[in-house]
Amino acid sequence: MEVSRDEAADLLQELARELRGQGDAEVAVGNKTVRLSPPSAVTYEIETDERSPMLGGEEQSVTVTLEWETEDE
Repeated sequence: MEVSRDEAADLLQELARELRGQGDAEVAVGNKTVRLSPPSAVTYEIETDERSPMLGGEEQSVTVTLEWETEDE
């Protein structure tokens, strides 16, 4: 889905609001909502990637990853 930079920032802020504090986080994914249960500490990683124009056009991307172990219920 292509969005404006402002819309992308709004989506990231919405995700951040859901992750703050305690309890479950509801995250919009396409046309559905997924309920996540992150603990108080998560693994955070951010990567950037640049593709050379020689490989079919210049492209840059940012990937943010949040990971955690789920508890057995």
